[in-house]
Amino acid sequence: MARNFLKPEDRERIFIIDSLNASAGEALIVLKAIDLIESGEEIEKIVKEIEKLVPQIHLSGMLEDPKWLEASGRISHLVANILRRMAQAGIRSLLALRKGVLAPAGIKTGAKDIPTALFKQFEKETRKLRKKGKKIRVVITHGDNLKGAQRLKEMIEKEFKNTEVAFLNIIDNVLGVLTGPNALVCAWCEA
Repeated sequence: MARNFLKPEDRERIFIIDSLNASAGEALIVLKAIDLIESGEEIEKIVKEIEKLVPQIHLSGMLEDPKWLEASGRISHLVANILRRMAQAGIRSLLALRKGVLAPAGIKTGAKDIPTALFKQFEKETRKLRKKGKKIRVVITHGDNLKGAQRLKEMIEKEFKNTEVAFLNIIDNVLGVLTGPNALVCAWCEA
């Protein structure tokens, strides 16, 4: 809508891409755009490459406490209590972004903490790419949990040599209000 306020000749300079992503996933798109700009690509090719990248981005996250989702009305009190009890038993609920929608994506058992659970998920999801020797780029965001984010980064970089953790950052305010403290998000794509 904002593009429509511009003069027609200025509208042609604005390109809109639906990232179908958030937080760390959007960061991967920005990093790819920077790579393409630095390589001297034309804007039309950059837009096409970004549009091809969007469905290849994988984003998984875990919350320490679902009370923030409960307070926002996104989940019921009953569901929040079930998730808390599962976490106490070492069963972590995994959230994932698929085609622009954040939804439950399974559980991780035997994970003593969130970084370990996300590491196991990353290991599982990237197995085929790693077997092919493909390079993987990762971005990790956190809900004021730098220690957990650094631990996840160290586990990934130690175990997988062809994987680059581009950076760690705090979750933005829009998502942070829903995820709460100590949440971790891991997004990745083939580099």
